[in-house]
Formats: sequence, structure tokens, C-alpha cells
Amino acid sequence: MAGLKYGEKAIAEAKLEPWPNPYPDRNYTIEITFPEFTCLCPRSGYPDFATIRIKYIPDKYIVELKSLKLYLNKYRSQYISHEEATNRIYTDLYNLLKPRFLEVIGDFNPRGNVKTIVKVSSREEND
Repeated sequence: MAGLKYGEKAIAEAKLEPWPNPYPDRNYTIEITFPEFTCLCPRSGYPDFATIRIKYIPDKYIVELKSLKLYLNKYRSQYISHEEATNRIYTDLYNLLKPRFLEVIGDFNPRGNVKTIVKVSSREEND
């Protein structure tokens, strides 16, 4: 990793970090918005921009926010579809936290006159 700036090195080494939930006996909701998400279109290589919204009810763990920020920034150089990115973020958070509820929304900016919103949730749409 020689030659990387300190921020690039931090992003390259990023791993999601769980922290103990300070109130595991209580149901409460955490909402996180990441408005500067970027990834690369796997077909064209053009950048895709999105707001990632994460909503969860923790059980034993919460996600440490700096680790989440660095983890999400890792996507900026990945060739990945909107659907795969949103589902991968959901899976990684779910596997790390085992929350009582989790929802991840990838709200992608229009490109080529097409807007995409991908929603992955541990609840059915009708709940």
C-alpha cells in the first residue's frame, strides 16, 4: 500500500466494527444516511451516485459509524450493480449485527433518465 494517502489506506483496510449495544433490553431505531455513496457501473465503468439509508433495531450490537463510513467508501472503486451493492451492504450489516430489524435502501441518482431505488428489508413489504 505504498504511495497511498492516509485516507485511501484507511478505506482500503476498512472493516465493519460491531460495538456493544448500550440498551440491549430496549427496542429503539437507528437511522443512518450516507448521501455520498459511489460505485462504478459494471457495464460502462461510469460512476453511479446514491444515498444509502440504513435503518435498524439493534439487538446485542450497533455498528461503529467511522467503520461504516470507511466500509461504504470502499465501493467507490468497485464495478457493481445497484441491486448487488444494496444487497451486499444489507448482508454484511445483517451478518455483523444480527439486528432485530434491518432495512437498507439504495436511492440512486438518475442516469440516462432512469432512477433506481433498491430496498432490502428483514420485514415483508406488507408489515
